[in-house]
Amino acid sequence: MLFSATDLRTYVRRPVTDDEYALIHEMTDDAIRGEVGARLVDPPQPGIKSVALAVAARALTNPGGLRSATAGAVSESYTDALTGIVLTEQELRRIRRAVGRSGGAGMLDIGPADPAPHVDVRRAL
Repeated sequence: MLFSATDLRTYVRRPVTDDEYALIHEMTDDAIRGEVGARLVDPPQPGIKSVALAVAARALTNPGGLRSATAGAVSESYTDALTGIVLTEQELRRIRRAVGRSGGAGMLDIGPADPAPHVDVRRAL
């Protein structure tokens, strides 16, 4: 379990029905497991809960992805991303780091697995 119903209610500061909690938790869990798979353990690694709650709260409070709205002459603007549970790049990085799956070229070890022993050429002559 990524977070409890009480955690979500406290975080969004409003009532959340059991059905809303169940659906949002399932969708959040699905999105996170879709990124890190079996690396996610129970209980979740440190850092997962805060991301999961932020994602769930965003999906619960703004499921349509509304970015801005104007009342006079009705003007609405929506995010470019798909609606529902969408993980931001920052959330993806935090989740991957939490489960030990950091990425990027800076994290690659391109050295040989078994480096040759160091030989001091001066002594060999």
